[in-house]
Amino acid sequence: MNQIIVPYVTFPEQVTKIKTELMQAFEDVLVSGQYVMGEKGKQFEKEFAAYCNTEHAIGVANGTDALHLVLKCFGVGPGDEVITAPNSFIASAGAIGVLGARPVFTDIGADMNIDPDQLEKAITPKTKAIMPVHLTGRPAKMDEILEIANHHKIPVLEDAAQAAGAKYKGKKVGGLGNAAGYSLHPLKNLHAFGDGGMVTTSDPQIYQMMLQARNHGLINREQCGFWSYNSRLDELQATMLLVQLPHLDTWTKERRRLALRYNDLLRPYANVPDEGEGEYCVFQTYVIQVDNRDKLQTYLNSNGVQALVHYPLPLHLQPAAKALGYTEKDFPRTMELSSRILSLPLYPELKEEQQDYVADLILKFFK
Repeated sequence: MNQIIVPYVTFPEQVTKIKTELMQAFEDVLVSGQYVMGEKGKQFEKEFAAYCNTEHAIGVANGTDALHLVLKCFGVGPGDEVITAPNSFIASAGAIGVLGARPVFTDIGADMNIDPDQLEKAITPKTKAIMPVHLTGRPAKMDEILEIANHHKIPVLEDAAQAAGAKYKGKKVGGLGNAAGYSLHPLKNLHAFGDGGMVTTSDPQIYQMMLQARNHGLINREQCGFWSYNSRLDELQATMLLVQLPHLDTWTKERRRLALRYNDLLRPYANVPDEGEGEYCVFQTYVIQVDNRDKLQTYLNSNGVQALVHYPLPLHLQPAAKALGYTEKDFPRTMELSSRILSLPLYPELKEEQQDYVADLILKFFK
């Protein structure tokens, strides 16, 4: 078998197809003299809100700020608790911790998202919000989560960092809870050329608070209503995101086609990410579950395939979480999967020849 190089990401290939549009958009902003809080940002917010079927979208500096500032708008502060999943990226817990609140974790289901059956027992009188994560771009079980949250009158913030375009029972994620936070980091399906983030909501009060929260808490140029941050999506990023947004559904369809093709190729040798009823996954990461994960990862990497692990050390065992007092025994499903998950290269530009090569290597490894 001749070696084929399969990188985990291929930014230059995607950029090449829309480079002319991007360069023109860049030049338009450059000569406008309007670089922050301008018309391009407002236009992208309007179009992203329409895409997510929400009343409002607010551009912020990054996905972590998107989560953090919504929690601030919820009134989360020192001593409060926010429930989330333990198998997500650091930002999910960090957005809670920097407010002085306590991240409270609950175990996950087979879909790698919060298990609604484990959720209610994590709720206490200190619970100020529930933050389900649509991990890998697969929607969490929002009906059950919202039923529990509504029963306890607790707001829900969707961590949709990896899930732009994902749907749950025909509805776009990001419009299911009280608000949602998106990351526009270069590794995301819809990405800036640097950092960026979005908040979506249909709640007018959250919208008005977010407009202040991302801009120092300013009421106007001279008055500050509350202490907050400088977290604005700049015009250059907004205008290049405007170029990409019309392409997102096409890219998603190709990503899904390749992901389901992976499923067919790998099903005999790995636990593959099938979709549940009513789920429309965007496969921001394509994650399989296998025995001998570390050896397989080494084998793939040594043969030109860049395979990664998202994420090897769960949030509750991070050094930053030591004071929370969790142990390896607290979330058995999370711990089991953390040793079995492996992310394979997946992007719209992935060639079937490369995909076949990855599958052949996995077949060879297990045989």
